[in-house]
Amino acid sequence: MGKAVPRWPIVSKSDARATLAKRRVDVAAMFDGVASRYDLMNGLMSGGQHLYWRHEVVKAIDPRPGMRILDLAAGTGTSSRPFADAGALVVPADLSFGMLAEGKKRWPDLGFVNADACDLPFADATFDAVTISYGLRNVEHTDVALRELRRVTRPGGLVVINEFSTPLWTPLARVYRDVVLGRVIPAAAHAFSSNPDAYDYLAESILAWPDQRALADLMVAAGWRDVAWKNLSGGVVALHRARA
Repeated sequence: MGKAVPRWPIVSKSDARATLAKRRVDVAAMFDGVASRYDLMNGLMSGGQHLYWRHEVVKAIDPRPGMRILDLAAGTGTSSRPFADAGALVVPADLSFGMLAEGKKRWPDLGFVNADACDLPFADATFDAVTISYGLRNVEHTDVALRELRRVTRPGGLVVINEFSTPLWTPLARVYRDVVLGRVIPAAAHAFSSNPDAYDYLAESILAWPDQRALADLMVAAGWRDVAWKNLSGGVVALHRARA
């Protein structure tokens, strides 16, 4: 279905970080540098909520044997594992070679593919479903990526986008911004991450990201239909779903 993961060494700086310009080379280098502890940090930063969020994605996709699924921004492949276990033909894809190399060590049975969300290496209408969790926010051109995801999805196929969003309740939004993004995540990053600076970008990118309605409008503009969303954890995360 796509390009194999090359076997050359990953070269990255431990202090590499992206900016809100989201240049692909910066994003890839940043994730190369955090790959080994990425899943650990996800659990710490979310307080274990990532397991619930992942469950909701799997439930929305409803994977079945033989179903063709693209899991974009799959990182180390942890998000792809439930699809494969359900018998689906899943393709874990990511821009970061460091993430792919780490994923291949953990899940050697999965067929990892290097892929740029703005120029996917797949033919039109390849997949029954496409999904991306916490990755669309890091793409250089959101509108281009949304169109590319639609291009590789068969007519009537499904997209599920799980992404950090805007809490609905003002006190929760304030605590989330000032305490979680402002204090908890930086403290956890300095204690456990191989690249604390990368998590400064995480907070910046979340705060700059469109809210639920705005993302839905971008999806409609990209040609997706029947766009709807479900707020998770009070809107800290929103799961958007649509049809090609």
